[in-house]
Order: sequence, then structure tokens, then C-alpha cells
Amino acid sequence: MVRERINREHVNTMKELESKRNPMRVIAIAAHPDDIEILMSGTLLALHEAGHEIHYMNVANGCCGTTEYDPETIARIRRNEAKTAATQMGAAYHESICNDMSIFFDRSTLRKMVSVIRAVAPEVVLTHAPADYMEDHMNTCRLAVTAAFTRGMPNYPADPPRPVIDTKITVYHAQPYGHHDPLRNLVTPDMYVDVTEYVERKVELLACHESQKNWLDESQGLDSYLQTLRDLDAQLGTMSGKFQSAEGWRRHLHLGFCDPDDDPLRDALANRILMAS
Repeated sequence: MVRERINREHVNTMKELESKRNPMRVIAIAAHPDDIEILMSGTLLALHEAGHEIHYMNVANGCCGTTEYDPETIARIRRNEAKTAATQMGAAYHESICNDMSIFFDRSTLRKMVSVIRAVAPEVVLTHAPADYMEDHMNTCRLAVTAAFTRGMPNYPADPPRPVIDTKITVYHAQPYGHHDPLRNLVTPDMYVDVTEYVERKVELLACHESQKNWLDESQGLDSYLQTLRDLDAQLGTMSGKFQSAEGWRRHLHLGFCDPDDDPLRDALANRILMAS
């Protein structure tokens, strides 16, 4: 048993070293400013520290996230907050392409998303769960997955136009918010990423979204916004049976995207990954 554990740790170390020698591009695509910080930022911080190139995109501009400002003002505020968080994370920032509650799986929005995918040419796409508590999250997932699928189709136009790419892409889905699907079923990830050492950095990144903190403090209590992040990661850590705090991921089917055994996220973060049995 001890020998098996040592061998497994050695294999994980070798995978991580190989990943560092071959840095990859990773893009996180989420619906709104602050979704990446809550659901994905620990994984992104770990990837960045391992030498990988990370990209950050909120599909919607956050224009409905207030009871205080007009849409244009809050969208400007939230863009600046998101850019600050992305910079602190070490991520390249990509502009939003639509308003809140207007993330639809339609031709014009998809073509804009395709343009981003072709420009970045990522090896990994991190996005929302296919079933989540709100439509903006689920439509963002559909757009990200389909944009990745059409990356190499020369007859599918991008807006603005971009050359097609032949990069293999592996898509991973984050946990739904609250770890449950819309029918209240608990969602268990394929892999747990240990983010214990990053939780307070995640809180700092989330605190960059000051307009949301103030809004939710008024309605939910002081610092509830930040404590919810800690609680969600701790809950997933408990589910893992190993980590104090964790983020969770499920790998999308490979067909049309990559090879069957491709699992670059697992390879890149081998020493902080636990695969669900």
C-alpha cells in the first residue's frame, strides 16, 4: 500500500513537471462579473503559479447587479472591478459581449464567442455547469462549448473575423452554484482541486467586486458575500473527504474537442487533484 502511494505520487510529480515544461493556455468563461472568482479562481491561481497562461471572460457586463445605479453606470463599475480582479489573478482580461439576462444561445452571440476562442486558441476551457440555478449560467455554458466545437470550421463565421484554429480543446464544467442542480440534486464533481491555500486569495479577488459586496451586505448581512465563498469551498472539501477546501470540475465528452484520454487539467495540477471514485 505504501509503495503504491509513493509510485502514484511519483507519477503525479512527473506529470506536473511535464506540464510546466509545456505551458498551456486556459480560458475561464463565466456569465457575470464575480462568477469566476467564486467558482473557478482557486484553480486559475494554481494554474498561473504552475506557469500556465490564464484568460478571464465574463459574457455579460453586470448591468443588472444593482438597485442603486443605472445600467450604464453599474456596467462601467463592474467592468473596472472585474479588470482589477483579473489583473490581480494574473489573467488576460476579455471584454463582455452582452447585458445581464441577455445571454442567449443565438447566432450573433455565438459568433462573438467563437471569435474569442479562435483568438485565444486555448487548450483548456473552464465554464459553468450545464445545469445551474439560472439561465445566464447555462446559456454561457452552451455558448462556450459550441464556440470551442466550431473553432476549426472555416465556414462558420466569427465576429470579428478570426482564422480558424486546429488546437485540441478540453472543456471542464465547474460546480453549479450551491453544488445543486435546478431540481435540488447534489452534484458531485469528477475531480476535486485542493484550493485550501487559495481561499483567502479568492476572498480578496471577490472583494474587488465592491459594488456587489455592498449590495448584498445590505440585503444579506455584513460580509455574507465573502463568507458564502468560504462556505461553498469548505462544503466541497468535506465532500472530497480529503481537502479542507476545494473546487470541483467535470470533464466534457471528448468528441469533437480532443482525444479520449486528454485530461490536461488533471495533468497540470496532479499533486492537488483528487479524482472521484
